[in-house]
Amino acid sequence: MKKILIPTDFSSSAKNAAHYAMHLAKEMKNDLKLVNAMMIPVEVPVAGHVSASLISFDALEEEVEGELERIAEKMMYLDGFETPEHTFHPFVEYVKGVGPVAEVVNRNAAHADVSLVVMGTADDGKISRFLFGSTTHSVIEGATFPLLFIPSQCRFEGLHKIAFATDLSEADVAIIHVLAGFAKTFNAEILIVHICEKNQRNVVENQLEIDSFLNEVTSKVNYHKIYYHHVLGTDVNDGLDWLAAHGQIQMLVMVHRNHGLLHKVFKGSYTQRMKRRIDIPLFVFPSGYTANPFS
Repeated sequence: MKKILIPTDFSSSAKNAAHYAMHLAKEMKNDLKLVNAMMIPVEVPVAGHVSASLISFDALEEEVEGELERIAEKMMYLDGFETPEHTFHPFVEYVKGVGPVAEVVNRNAAHADVSLVVMGTADDGKISRFLFGSTTHSVIEGATFPLLFIPSQCRFEGLHKIAFATDLSEADVAIIHVLAGFAKTFNAEILIVHICEKNQRNVVENQLEIDSFLNEVTSKVNYHKIYYHHVLGTDVNDGLDWLAAHGQIQMLVMVHRNHGLLHKVFKGSYTQRMKRRIDIPLFVFPSGYTANPFS
């Protein structure tokens, strides 16, 4: 049985991400796995020259396990209450780990039965804030698995159209094939979007590259709900703004690679003093990803 991994720090945004993941799990027929990363408390000298932890690690471990158990039981209770008995009901397990969040998440996500990692974003929802926060940035940089980021105010209302932003890299075709396996579960459209800056290159050369890319998609991806849309903008961020506002999409998908489209978006958002916002889920695939956990 495949599992969706949900890192949690027990914050409202993490709980919202878990709620979203539960909806995905019902459709994907996956179980869920909560994971919390604990840091060993710093030891400090106290009276009598005895070193003691600021917080007893044993007490912390017990508290974390109790909270994980409580959340898991509540999620399954609500699922049983809200969902008809004859449908699939995900089982929610939990695990705690010691170390930095990125290390604990990456270690648990490395298991073959994990199909996806779902994480909550910062409460303000700013793409630059959560993507450049040290924790999330570390998770993204070390990820060899798909990551889905859920804004704190986002609620699951079905998946009807998923946008895949591409810079027409050949490796994106294989990832679209993987994404198609995910989209089929929800009978969702995949909208391939190429955002072209006005001064990028001449129109004829760009069109030839687009045609070649779409021919590859058609020949290698067996899914009938794939469409294409060209967005001409002053820059990539403006194009994504237009897509989010007018594309009627419920999820945006991008590929993380050095100096690729996603890298450009992150850098642009950061230098523009965190003006950009995203209030729909952002699905991030690592560069060169070819496994298919959604088949």
